[in-house]
Amino acid sequence: MKNILAISVILFLLSTVPLLAQDEDLKTNITEKDSLLLKPYTIDPLSPSKAAFYSAILPGLGQAYNKKYWKIPIVYGAMGLSLYYYIWNNNKYHEYRDAYKDLLVNKELTGELAGLDGDRLIRAQRFHQRNRDLSLLITFGLYILNIVEANVDAHLMQFNVNENLSLRPQLQQNQIDYKYNMGLTLNYQF
Repeated sequence: MKNILAISVILFLLSTVPLLAQDEDLKTNITEKDSLLLKPYTIDPLSPSKAAFYSAILPGLGQAYNKKYWKIPIVYGAMGLSLYYYIWNNNKYHEYRDAYKDLLVNKELTGELAGLDGDRLIRAQRFHQRNRDLSLLITFGLYILNIVEANVDAHLMQFNVNENLSLRPQLQQNQIDYKYNMGLTLNYQF
């Protein structure tokens, strides 16, 4: 029994030796159809750091480096919107602050702020100051997210998920009770 198990393990290990061979050895056994499926696959370990660096210098430049041009308007739209709200809240904060200063020196308020008392002006200042600070924090968070997204996208571009992988999990549906069973397939070529 031990001999049969040892022979089975040795045969299994010997059958996996071609998987450890160099690419040049494997290319001789590839058919024309398989060669069309294969793409040149190179890994550049500096690519993710370059993408992150470019995005840190100019938001969206890392996405352009990754050739994901459709993400650039999203980056600028998100950051532009949060900067717009920062500027709007900052202007409103200064408007209410100046009105409160005018109220303190007994100057009459005009325009839409004419009916507000000191307590309401202070609450409006705090509201717009908090929203201004939150908008700045969101802008900074989107800037960091832009850098992280460029880095992760560059990493995922180097992730190999082609059909030539030898071990793939499969879900198979049982025809009797229609439940799914998990299985692994291992393809051998002799």
